[in-house]
Amino acid sequence: MKTAITEMFGIQHPIIQGGMHYVGFAEMAAAVSNAGGLGIITGLTQGTPEKLANEIARCKDMTDKPFGVNLTILPTLTPPDYPGLVKAVIDGGVKVVETAGRNPVDLLPALKDAGIKVIHKCTSVRHSLKAQAIGCDAVSVDGFECGGHPGEDDVPNFILLPRAADELEIPFVSSGGMADGRSLVASLAMGAQGMNMGTRFIATKEAPVHENVKQAILAASELDTRLVMRPLRNTERVLNNAAVERLIIKEKELGDAITIQDILPEVAGVYPKIMMEGTMDAGAWSCGMVAGLIHDIPTCQELIDRIMLQAEEIIARMNAMARG
Repeated sequence: MKTAITEMFGIQHPIIQGGMHYVGFAEMAAAVSNAGGLGIITGLTQGTPEKLANEIARCKDMTDKPFGVNLTILPTLTPPDYPGLVKAVIDGGVKVVETAGRNPVDLLPALKDAGIKVIHKCTSVRHSLKAQAIGCDAVSVDGFECGGHPGEDDVPNFILLPRAADELEIPFVSSGGMADGRSLVASLAMGAQGMNMGTRFIATKEAPVHENVKQAILAASELDTRLVMRPLRNTERVLNNAAVERLIIKEKELGDAITIQDILPEVAGVYPKIMMEGTMDAGAWSCGMVAGLIHDIPTCQELIDRIMLQAEEIIARMNAMARG
């Protein structure tokens, strides 16, 4: 299946594994890329240019296929060494960067000069148009269903994707709620050139996270995520647990007076405890509503092959119906 995205990134299938904190290690990225998709290493999980360079080198030992690096630009008092991280990406020969968070305009000149394709994660049409205007090659359009940060507009993909198709000139992929061949065909029908999956890839054999995390996703339904940090205008969709329930109580009690300091026990530095150690109530962790569509833990190869087979069967069936 050739699309503008497979052509742009040099991949076999129009499926991208989004950058995920303490999930996007070399093992994850290589498994997705070897299966014909685009795997992504999460830059900020590595933290320093030296560690990122090492992770890129590890990934290149595991795959000869294209893979990317996620660089999330966060508002923080002590920002990471973004120029150093960009240099590690360039020196490592990586050809795709997924940016997220704040406007990536400051990172673009160095990336573009190195011939690197940039896909920016956006939760609205206006942000997508801005990404296009500053020179991003593609965008990942994240609907309200997505795990992590869905923005503040609450627009689901059935509206957001066609709106993006109406407005954008650069190609885009769908993100949020994507799990199978049905997701891919629906995304293509609404104008996307592929799809980005996060939560679905955590529930795979190769995902380098604790088994408790995978089992939590399997056990969850589409009703088990919660939106937190909305009063701070930093809304995050997370899987419900004891820490999330404590956080929600704080939000109700403190109202508009709440600050990030009030919820630090539930959100600060919790990912290693959850993803690596499997301490599932240690804090809030990103998970999409798509958990309701996840019922097994396949290999990445099995998952992507199944998605493509199902997508092709759906398209063939629709073509047969059209012919009467």
